[in-house]
Amino acid sequence: MSQQTVYDQAGFGRAVPRGSRPAIVVVDFSYGFTDTQYPTAADMHSQIAATRRLTDVARAAGFPVIYTTIAYHPGELDMLPWLKKASGMAALLAGSRLVEIDAATGIQSYDAIVTKKGASAFFGTSLAAMLSGSLVDTLVVTGATTSGCVRATVVDAVQSGFNVLVPRDCCADRASAPHQANLYDMHQKYADVTDADDIHAWLLTLADP
Repeated sequence: MSQQTVYDQAGFGRAVPRGSRPAIVVVDFSYGFTDTQYPTAADMHSQIAATRRLTDVARAAGFPVIYTTIAYHPGELDMLPWLKKASGMAALLAGSRLVEIDAATGIQSYDAIVTKKGASAFFGTSLAAMLSGSLVDTLVVTGATTSGCVRATVVDAVQSGFNVLVPRDCCADRASAPHQANLYDMHQKYADVTDADDIHAWLLTLADP
């Protein structure tokens, strides 16, 4: 029996309903992840460009575009267990360039930025309240890394009551194997994993008066 047959028979991989009030959450496209002069970063220029294509359309249609970044105060560094496991993240200090959103994303001054301390954009933040307050029914999640903060955000988004879409070409990781494995798993259990062309076309139908 094939792997896909096993998942199908278990009832996974069903299609996610799409609403009429989407938002885009761009996870951690900050310089600490996108500028390869930093050891925590990887080349993400194509994923940033694909994401910007979607955020430009969403913003023009009046849909929320929200960015996230990880930023720590020096006093937190010795207290957080994640930083003992992923010690490289300790370089993401508040006020440094590493935590600034990469300008190539096309971020605007009025776009919301959620600052987080862990992988999920929901844990310990106001993101769920912001989305609910904006009457969002469908969440498009992009960003970095696919196997880390994107996945954690997707899982928490579903658990927070949102239908979730993940354009694969808008997500980046440091290695192909975890990227592909986590896209597969998210598609089976938590989200529809699709691509930027599909999301772009869908956003245009919602923006059409």
